[in-house]
Amino acid sequence: MYKSGRTVTPERQRLAKSDNVVVDVTVTNTSAATQYLLKWQTPFGAIEAPLLDVTRDGLPVRYLGVQVKRRAPSAANYLALKPGASRSVRVELSALYDMGITGAYSLRWRPGATQLFSRPGVVCTAAGPDGLPARLSALPDPASASVWIDGRLPRGALDAGIPAPEGAGLSFSRCSNAQQETIGSAVQAAQAMAQDAGLYLQRSSLGARYASWFGAVDAERSATVVRHFQALRDAFATRPVTLDCGCNESWYAYVYPNQPYKIYVCKAFWSAPLTGTDSKGGTLVHEMSHFNVVAGTDDWVYGQSGAASLAVSNPSQAIDNADSHEYFGENTPALQ
Repeated sequence: MYKSGRTVTPERQRLAKSDNVVVDVTVTNTSAATQYLLKWQTPFGAIEAPLLDVTRDGLPVRYLGVQVKRRAPSAANYLALKPGASRSVRVELSALYDMGITGAYSLRWRPGATQLFSRPGVVCTAAGPDGLPARLSALPDPASASVWIDGRLPRGALDAGIPAPEGAGLSFSRCSNAQQETIGSAVQAAQAMAQDAGLYLQRSSLGARYASWFGAVDAERSATVVRHFQALRDAFATRPVTLDCGCNESWYAYVYPNQPYKIYVCKAFWSAPLTGTDSKGGTLVHEMSHFNVVAGTDDWVYGQSGAASLAVSNPSQAIDNADSHEYFGENTPALQ
């Protein structure tokens, strides 16, 4: 049996509008065996995913940080926690979540955001009633913590977010002429993927292509996927898309979900094929789906194997998973 505890403790319970919202996050291995966590599912480094659910007076608060498309994890991407060991870090949340409105804020670890592994790449599981391994296990959810913030805006103000820019077009930031040429072809590939996916979704009967990435056909879930690809087609065709080439990380790309329609491409993007699995065009579909005004997807799993497993184990997460949208759009190998 695998156990681990997590705590989220605010340094102060009441904050003024100019105060940073700082919390101490601790993860403790309370089991008798070493456990492993994916580094990007923890706050022990740069936070690159919405690890916490934050609410204000019961309403969800927008995540403002990055969401990254990655390669499938390798052994180097795991963090070992020995029996009885704890690891803590101070995290400043007001740069990651929109906390400018006065109110009572609740901070809670996001369900399913962190998984346990018995060794790198192997999720802690227990046998189910059929004798087969259970689904992916996640850390048990700790109790929520609370803070009061006297924000810049009055209590009850509406969070309007950042307005989406208007008008179609493609622009560049920190991109060479050669990079601009490559990106132009990648955007065309992404448009073609979104268009092809949309045409497929108009069929009266959805087959293996849909089921492989989004699971069993369900009217409500499939309607959500249809809306997502309609929004993707509209975004590539009618919105002002900006590509930034200044990223030197090993990632494919990243975006700020509340800042449409700017996509930051990184090192892995340039070596990817134009189309096919984990392609340049598919990467742009992945990242475009993250924008709140498009599909608002998350990164539940990475890689074709993980996305295919998610379609079987949790279709509700699959239709919210950016890589699932990418692989459905790329359709490699082709399924109909």
